[in-house]
Amino acid sequence: MLLAASSAHAVLPNEQLADPKLEARARAISAELRCVVCQNQTIDDSDAELAHDLRVLLRERLLRGDTDEQAKAYIVKRYGSYVLLKPQFRTETLLLWLGPFVVLMLGGSGATVYILRRRPTENVPLSPEEERRTSAMLESEEPLDLQLGSKRRPQELR
Repeated sequence: MLLAASSAHAVLPNEQLADPKLEARARAISAELRCVVCQNQTIDDSDAELAHDLRVLLRERLLRGDTDEQAKAYIVKRYGSYVLLKPQFRTETLLLWLGPFVVLMLGGSGATVYILRRRPTENVPLSPEEERRTSAMLESEEPLDLQLGSKRRPQELR
């Protein structure tokens, strides 16, 4: 039952067109239109009153003989380009389309610069004091806790 419920749409039977071809066109266009109340749902998926109005308006336009593009353009003219789930590539939507690529390129460039500027550590010889302490540690028979730099026995570590 859950699988059947997930595919249910908000399109009411009284909204559907009698002509199956026109209804299929309406459904195809509806899949491209956003419910401005629900924001990330198509008008077919939304139960909002405005989505209902958009579905009815779309079907009215198709019944009047509008092409798919004319019907969609009418709704966009009336409600703005925000109603489109996939906005058109225009000057005002340039940042929306290219923004993710710009951020990705900037991040990649920053990571490249960071990696190239990192310098490998040089092999610096130990000072006499460091050599003495290292030799003393290596000669000692007691186990060492190297992380803490203290001499603890294994049973004390547990």
